[in-house]
Amino acid sequence: MNPVTVSVFDLPDRLAAKADPALVAADARHLAAVVESLDLSIQDLSHRLDVERRAPGGSGQEALARDQEVHRLTARLRALRRFGADLCLGRMVGADDPEPVYVGRLGLADDSGRRLLIDWRSPAAEPFFAATHAHPMGLTSRRRYRWTGGRVSDYWDEVFAADDAGIDHHPALDDQSAFIASLGAHRSARMRDVLGTLQADQDAIIRAGSRGALVVDGGPGTGKTVVALHRAAYLLYSDPRLGHRRGGLLFVGPHEPYLAYVADVLPSLGEEGVATCTLRDLVAEGAAAVVEADPEVARLKSSAQMVDAIEAAVRFSERPPTEGMAVTTPWADVWVSADDWAEAFEAPESGIPHNEAREQVWDALIAILMDKHDPGSGDLDGYDDVGDGLDAGDQDAYGLDGARDPGLRVGDPGGPHDAEATPDQVRASLRRDPGLRAALHRAWPLLEPGELVGDLWSVPAYLRLCAPWLSADEVRTLQRADAQAWTVSDLPLLDAARRRLGDPGASRRAQRHEAAVAAERARMADVIGDLIEADDSTLGVMHMLRGDDLQHALVDPSDAPAAARDALAGPFAHIVVDEAQELTDAEWQMLLQRCPSRSLTIVGDRAQARHGFTESWHERLARIGLDRVGLASLGVNYRTPQEVMAEAEPVIRSVLPDANVPASIRRTGVPVRHGSTRDLDAVLDGWLAAHAEGVACVIGDPAFAGSPRVRSLTPELSKGLEFDLVVLVDPEAFGEGVEGSVDRYVAMTRATQQLVILTSDA
Repeated sequence: MNPVTVSVFDLPDRLAAKADPALVAADARHLAAVVESLDLSIQDLSHRLDVERRAPGGSGQEALARDQEVHRLTARLRALRRFGADLCLGRMVGADDPEPVYVGRLGLADDSGRRLLIDWRSPAAEPFFAATHAHPMGLTSRRRYRWTGGRVSDYWDEVFAADDAGIDHHPALDDQSAFIASLGAHRSARMRDVLGTLQADQDAIIRAGSRGALVVDGGPGTGKTVVALHRAAYLLYSDPRLGHRRGGLLFVGPHEPYLAYVADVLPSLGEEGVATCTLRDLVAEGAAAVVEADPEVARLKSSAQMVDAIEAAVRFSERPPTEGMAVTTPWADVWVSADDWAEAFEAPESGIPHNEAREQVWDALIAILMDKHDPGSGDLDGYDDVGDGLDAGDQDAYGLDGARDPGLRVGDPGGPHDAEATPDQVRASLRRDPGLRAALHRAWPLLEPGELVGDLWSVPAYLRLCAPWLSADEVRTLQRADAQAWTVSDLPLLDAARRRLGDPGASRRAQRHEAAVAAERARMADVIGDLIEADDSTLGVMHMLRGDDLQHALVDPSDAPAAARDALAGPFAHIVVDEAQELTDAEWQMLLQRCPSRSLTIVGDRAQARHGFTESWHERLARIGLDRVGLASLGVNYRTPQEVMAEAEPVIRSVLPDANVPASIRRTGVPVRHGSTRDLDAVLDGWLAAHAEGVACVIGDPAFAGSPRVRSLTPELSKGLEFDLVVLVDPEAFGEGVEGSVDRYVAMTRATQQLVILTSDA
């Protein structure tokens, strides 16, 4: 036997019986073919990528197509380079076909087209995860591999046909060993995907459709996060709305330590382009925002109704003047009536943000005045609207929000001329009028989100106007000395303000671009004039350059500068949100604004809500506007040992008697240990000495600095994480009521092997 074909198996001596060639030789040959094909695919992709990168860039659609192909090849190459033979998860054998089908993290074929691996997300792979003895889904057997360092260190077989001769007593036959082994494995600083041991109930949720909202409800250790991450990868593969460049998927986690913990999972599942963030990341001010100190202030700001106050605040800033005014040009005076202002204020298209809509108001107002202007000489009809004749320097001096006006000079655009006034000159004169500009600035000012929201917390009359449902006491409660000392509770309002106002620099960029185009056209006109004047040919060829169409074609007006795109602004075709029980109604609005499809995966546990969750999921989500909601429940605790759950369950039931506490399926034989806070160093030193692998966490001691294998976290920041050892320091100091009990319950159930509780008075 060729030794290369079996080298992928590296079974320890205690598993020598499993190394029998009769059991592993066929797999070894197949996995060797996987490695060979993988190497060839990497070589081929590398060559194609080099060719694409050396190819001419082209322009327009051609350049876009080339960039997209480079992106696709790069992503595929990066995914393949992550793996060797461990790209394969296992194999299954069907009742109708004795040839094994191998399931992989990605699909793979050899150069002849023979399918070596089927993608785990494909419909054909579903029985590998979903088959049970009650519902074998056409399988007779299934084998799962355990990989260590790129080699098979163990494997387990399951048989679904009781009369399958020759297999019912072989040494690899064990229905649950693969799963149980994975549960007892040491944790690390990064979560590992569990593709090889997904359970049927988890797989069913992962493969559920994406229409509407799906709530995945489950207590600690039930695999909610695992399901959420694998579902994200599955939907990107299976849902045509979410595929490459078709809308995208956003994954929202509760905090930064959580995102760091799960950072490797999606790439290991073949998906590297998923946007991940916390709610803080959705708003620029989120990084420095602090938790609201006053619970009543946090409650008042948490309602979706408070987000509605932003719309009222913006509308308050869009008020057309009620009195007319005269605008003087060198050729005639124009009267701007209140009706003219009202008509111009109706011009913005629906959905255009406030700051960007102001330019439409300005253009509409100038058009109205152009129609009313009567210069007394020359007919303005029939002229094309080709710009206002301002260069970039003029535009800075005469922008909408400026007040400088050095006066009109003879020969300036808009200045006195012996010849008839052109539309460009009249338009330039109107746009430069300082009184008209000032009136627009007062009636439709450019607004900054921070200033708008800050005014609510510093001007009581303004808040009463924008939020009339608030009582006088509530208005006073919401006022603060530093209006822009942002808290987490302010973030939904800042997000709503930024979306409603838009980019305050867009108008300025548009003006400067328009002025630059006009200046370039004027320069080209001068060049053409010089060419025509110098043309002494008989045919006067250069005179053809006088055509407006040709002159305009020489300057491209479409290359306007744009603000950098916010990658988290959306819209997204699907959003996955973990620890969703903590979101306030106002925070939900941040997500729903980014997900017009209302296609969401909502992962959480009502019993782990720090501020209580007395409603059902359907009631909570209906209140924020989600009416198509499915519910999937996970009731088995795979992570937390029975010894730990026996002590954690009374903690949560003391405040939530009907809490959905999951049943733990395993025991470690290690009881919960109690001691004094003076023992902290000894506990950690002893555990580190006894365990060469694994990670521990001290929860509740801010003074503890942590080390490479020992984290130090607050109860809130431990949510969603798991550790071999958890040491709770003074858990009674976490607080009283629901919040304190939830924090203790969450912290205790982070342990996968051992829990130690230390108190000051012990």
